Amino acid sequence: MNRLKPFIKKSMRIILTPFIIGDYIRFKKAPGEKRFKLSLRDAHPQIKDKTITTSFDRHYVYHTAWAIRKVRDINPKKHIDISSSLYFCTHMSAFIPTEFYDYRPAELSGLDGLTSHKGDLMKLPFAADSVESISCMHTVEHIGLGRYGDPIDPNGDIKAIEELKRVVARGGSLLFVTPVGKPIIEFNAHRIYSYAQIMDMFTKGPNALKLKEFSLIKESSGGLIANADPKMADAEHYACGCFWFVK
Repeated sequence: MNRLKPFIKKSMRIILTPFIIGDYIRFKKAPGEKRFKLSLRDAHPQIKDKTITTSFDRHYVYHTAWAIRKVRDINPKKHIDISSSLYFCTHMSAFIPTEFYDYRPAELSGLDGLTSHKGDLMKLPFAADSVESISCMHTVEHIGLGRYGDPIDPNGDIKAIEELKRVVARGGSLLFVTPVGKPIIEFNAHRIYSYAQIMDMFTKGPNALKLKEFSLIKESSGGLIANADPKMADAEHYACGCFWFVK
């Protein structure tokens, strides 16, 4: 397959080039300094970007923005992040010292305030009741499905949640984000939870947490809905639930 990649790439450029030929001709004829080599042989056609608005991944843009604002409000001495978006930990470390942990460690370097480590969510390297501020976002829904090379375990998500609850300090905060809607496993991508399932796992049993805030990102439209009605989540298929828990 690797041997075919250059051929496939070149073939796609040839196929797509007619879609940009008009713009190419207009650009080449336009007056202006000719500062660059310009040839159709070097064309790299992009035919999906002429849109009226800028598209973006609504889950990942909104939930990371939500979480950064919450950490700003918490204002901890240090923040711990478990396997969330790299955009989150790298951006946050600009103003709060941040430790990032992942089952598949990320080779991040050169950013002051950020350290990157290998970590297993099934056995976090922290003492009980020791972490003032921790996040785990768009991660637990994958645990135990084998998608990222982790062991198959139908209860992997439950075990991971128990670990998160264990390490949160008294008075500390956990920012937790996951798909919400009607409960289903879309194997081996992820689980989708109901609001009630999340609340049952986090607010009951040993190390129970209390919900401070629930915000929602609907699947297809609208912005971040702060303090959302849980019924809104239950009506969705693949929305994004943002939970701020405290111990």
